[in-house]
Amino acid sequence: DMAVLWGIHAAKRPADECHHYGHSRYEAIITLFVGLLLLGAAVSVGFESLVSIGHRHDPIRGWLPFWAAIASIVLKESIYWWTRSVGHRFHNPSIVANAWHHRSDAFSSVAAAAGIGGALVGGNRWMFLDHLTAVVLAAFLVAVGVRICRDAVFRLADRAPEADTLKKMRETIQTIPGVRGFHAFRARSSGAGRQIEMDVHVQVDPSLSVRQGHEIASMVEDRLRSVLPDIASAVVHIEPESDEGTSDCVCPKQASKQS
Repeated sequence: DMAVLWGIHAAKRPADECHHYGHSRYEAIITLFVGLLLLGAAVSVGFESLVSIGHRHDPIRGWLPFWAAIASIVLKESIYWWTRSVGHRFHNPSIVANAWHHRSDAFSSVAAAAGIGGALVGGNRWMFLDHLTAVVLAAFLVAVGVRICRDAVFRLADRAPEADTLKKMRETIQTIPGVRGFHAFRARSSGAGRQIEMDVHVQVDPSLSVRQGHEIASMVEDRLRSVLPDIASAVVHIEPESDEGTSDCVCPKQASKQS
């Protein structure tokens, strides 16, 4: 929790002389850290449960420990869903990752409830259910931890957004008046949530003034942000249209003119 709180605070710092693009990647770093903690906890629980599956336990008397485990399941699972909803609402992957730590506590209580309940009903010979359940749930948490770490690494490695998002961005650029084509289009997922950073070279009529070209560039940026609010940064470079066909795509108006 302390690491996530620090990451949220650090990611909101503005750009400075040492970080010209801001500090948003701290969120991805903290997400990776939390994912590794979850992996370590899951592996530790699974290994300990396997090596101690044959150990004898003291007899359990009374149902109080069982109901205490059930209460822990309800409380920690409730905290998981609440934390997860906050993480999704603010598109913060570190909070979502931290929610899984609460669920790991709930899973541990599930294993404890299984072992205690088995011992109370069938005797101590059923206490192995505690270990068996813990191994199964630990394996599930390992898969979740791997997914959290993978997503964090993708953001740190400047992975491109989903194909549908890239298609929507290209289609949006094509529909803007004055844009005759574009090339050098690229986009990447930033360190914070689902935010996107992109840049593109837009080709316009060579006879346009600098002011007119700037207006087209502003229109491209504004239209992209209206269609995709997740775009945090859009750099639009204006250049004159050439006859060499260097653009990545051709706008409908240009295609009909050529035909």
